[in-house]
Amino acid sequence: MRERRWETTAPLTFGQVLVVGERLAALGLKPAVPARDVICYVEEWTVESPEDFDQLDAWSTEDVTLIQVREGWRGDFFLLAGAYHTVYQRYQDVGTYCSISHPWRIRDPLRLHDPRSMLWLGFRHAHSFIRVRLQTKEVITPGETRGDVEREQWLEERRTAFLEAITLLELPIETSVEKQQLMLRPVDPSVPFFCSWPDAFGPCQFEYNTADAYEFLVPASKLAATSAPEPASVRAYLTGFSEDALGDFQAIDPTVRSVYRCSVHCPLDDLPEIRSTIDPDGRLYSTLCEFQTQQLLPDGEDASAIIGIVGNETGFHIEVRLNRAPLSEDLMAPWLERLIGCPVVYAPLPPFV
Repeated sequence: MRERRWETTAPLTFGQVLVVGERLAALGLKPAVPARDVICYVEEWTVESPEDFDQLDAWSTEDVTLIQVREGWRGDFFLLAGAYHTVYQRYQDVGTYCSISHPWRIRDPLRLHDPRSMLWLGFRHAHSFIRVRLQTKEVITPGETRGDVEREQWLEERRTAFLEAITLLELPIETSVEKQQLMLRPVDPSVPFFCSWPDAFGPCQFEYNTADAYEFLVPASKLAATSAPEPASVRAYLTGFSEDALGDFQAIDPTVRSVYRCSVHCPLDDLPEIRSTIDPDGRLYSTLCEFQTQQLLPDGEDASAIIGIVGNETGFHIEVRLNRAPLSEDLMAPWLERLIGCPVVYAPLPPFV
């Protein structure tokens, strides 16, 4: 689901982060304390080789994914995806996952949606899939009414954008508007088909699956070609593979930059050590406190709120993520600043990382 997100404007020490927790506890909330076990999400940790992951051996980890990053890439997506699929076939097993992302561009001029979109071509044990995601110029989450005055425009643009991708990919998907939401459905209801990443107007992402591992190689390449002539940011996501397999994936392009993402189970007090381990490029996220906003704003709209800890090379930050804004836009930042005791700025997460 799309989220509203604010973040502190200046780096904090870990001690200052704990003070924010004490402040929340004084308001009657239940933040994590230093000794509590939490889940820490690690992203963008640059490594020289897969063996570097051993630096996290002191903690329990899961959902480990190695991502091979190509910035400013101008190659042939069909050849690149084919190379990854060739290696994948040698090592595929239950629990292995490989996908390659590439931008695509919406040709029709749109006002509310960003023309820059993303596709993922993926391979799992028994099938392949194509995933398409749109990006909006503004995040209006389910239940928010700020966009209602332009709802027809939102729905028309959303439908237009998805139809461009559906047509180029030659997918049997139907679109309709029901209860003021855009709906997507496969013509064959038995096809594994998933919509996700919803905002106030319907899904911003769909995924279409097939048992044919080769079916989407050519169509995905046609969709990727719409981003030309701009250089592309391309990522390959590799999960569940042995170090030998990862070495063969690396051989596709030995110069590619590799980053890890994973979940780490640790005491809250270990976050500074983990942040040091993943420096300088890595980022970490962990939840400090979750609550319903009506606990503090009994007269406002109820929303689910997560106050989180963000760690990067500059230090720590506090983020606040909500499934909707409980107050009017002009009141949100001042309320959050009073809540956590720090200046904040509106800061949506990047849509495609």
